Amino acid sequence: MNRPRPLSPHLQIYKPQITSVLSIMHRITGVSLSIGSIILVAWVVALASGLESYSYFINITNHWFSHLILFGFTFALYYHLSNGIRHLFWDAGFGFELKSVYLSGSLVLFTAFIMTISTWSFIYFFENFTI
Repeated sequence: MNRPRPLSPHLQIYKPQITSVLSIMHRITGVSLSIGSIILVAWVVALASGLESYSYFINITNHWFSHLILFGFTFALYYHLSNGIRHLFWDAGFGFELKSVYLSGSLVLFTAFIMTISTWSFIYFFENFTI
């Protein structure tokens, strides 16, 4: 009766695959977007509350750590969007071959990275742009 039961593979021996990593990242970015939307609400509330509140908000968001958080929020937004489009193709029945899964996963990461860099480049270009 007290025979040892087989154990599932421990995390130390399990080799993560791109599909599982992207799935976990999709969930994490979804949660972080939900939490990060509080920043957007705070921005709108500060904007509606007047110049003093908005100035206080801008002083907080001009810190390097706030930029890092906003950069991560931007990446999470683009990653979640790109992976959501990938899932829509799967819902339509396309891209289930193993080669397509790996290609689309790499494309999701590449697209999210390029869109994030493009967005922040655009922001910094127009921040220092004078007429």
